[in-house]
Amino acid sequence: MDDYKEDSLTLKGAVALGTGVMIGAGIFALLGQVAELSGTWFPYIFIVGAIISGFSSYSYIKVSNAYPSAGGIAMILTKAYGKTTITAAASVLMALSMVINESLVARTFGSYTLQLFDVEKDSIWVPGLGVALLILAYIINVAGNKVIGKTSQFMAFVKIVGILIFALGGLWAAQFTTSDLVPESTNTENYSVASFIGAMALSILAYKGFTTITNSGGEITKPHKNVGRSIVISLIICTVVYFLVATAVNSRLSISEIVSAKDYSLAEAARPAFGDYGLYFTVGIAIVATISGVIASIFAVSRMTAMLTDMELIPHSHFGMSGSVQKHMLLYIVVIAIVLTIFFDLSRIASMGAIFYLVMDMIIHWGVFKHLRKDVKANGVILISALLLDLIVLTAFVWIKASSDLFVVIVSAIGVVIVFAGEKWFLHWKKSE
Repeated sequence: MDDYKEDSLTLKGAVALGTGVMIGAGIFALLGQVAELSGTWFPYIFIVGAIISGFSSYSYIKVSNAYPSAGGIAMILTKAYGKTTITAAASVLMALSMVINESLVARTFGSYTLQLFDVEKDSIWVPGLGVALLILAYIINVAGNKVIGKTSQFMAFVKIVGILIFALGGLWAAQFTTSDLVPESTNTENYSVASFIGAMALSILAYKGFTTITNSGGEITKPHKNVGRSIVISLIICTVVYFLVATAVNSRLSISEIVSAKDYSLAEAARPAFGDYGLYFTVGIAIVATISGVIASIFAVSRMTAMLTDMELIPHSHFGMSGSVQKHMLLYIVVIAIVLTIFFDLSRIASMGAIFYLVMDMIIHWGVFKHLRKDVKANGVILISALLLDLIVLTAFVWIKASSDLFVVIVSAIGVVIVFAGEKWFLHWKKSE
């Protein structure tokens, strides 16, 4: 898994990588959160989220097609801003959003696993199982388990097929027809425009895995064409799957039931549709999705942060440990993820991840527009549109969260300030040294 090999990833392989990262744990964790903010129209929120992500992907596609690299996001930022505070801080925000996602997935693992037992949903076992998963993922990554590397695509295939079976089976059990595409309950009085836009912010998290493809740009065959193609194909596949799953859940449960079980809504929807066997099947797929997702994500973040260390954009200390920088980063990443898993619930973790990701994404778009537009032959209107869409979604999301959970907004804002201030101090110290 840790060997870089040029031309080792085909177009199909890149699509499998993108869909494997995107489809799975995100839909298990985020579906209930999105429904809570948008009501019965939440399946369509995922379509809007896909459109916004499509605009966002344009910047990544244009730069990656011109300069395919294993550097991914850090490469794009360096091309746009040089080795500056903005590059370093935005890269760290992306890394933090990925670590936050690991915590989100870890808690999702706990929530779904406990559906097999008679345990309260607020049980300490939820973060407990999440922490256990993170520790297991760390051990596997440190050991360099070759079996995991060889079976990762198989696990991705299993979870994608499993989720599709759930979606199609749920629609069949509900005797779904095309007339049901318009929800019966169209009451939107309890949901403001800002609330709907806030739901879009969370839905975007379900698609941000496409950035993983840009991190493998130097390994994809015919990268100047296939990086962009694989991102577009992955987004289309994920949009179809997400919409089918959301529609299936919407046809089986009321919004109040989805919100009540928002941390494990797919499992809850499986009960009336398929009984206990359906529940076991759904929980099984969720376990596969979360385990494989955490293992792959921890590896990806450790690789990214190790590269930032080599570029001298972030500080690093061995603390007396032996081994490579990447092995050290694995430990630091898992410790941060464990802290988040213990102290934050799914809703707060998802909110922090959305805020960090959108801030980073806006920095990418502005950098490409300001410094790389002519070089990579990008359309300025599309770049500005992507930037404005991110700004609108972020503003509405922060407004909604400030009204309902000011704490998570304050923590996120402090986090962004610390990252930028810390990077400015570190780069100044490094230069003077």
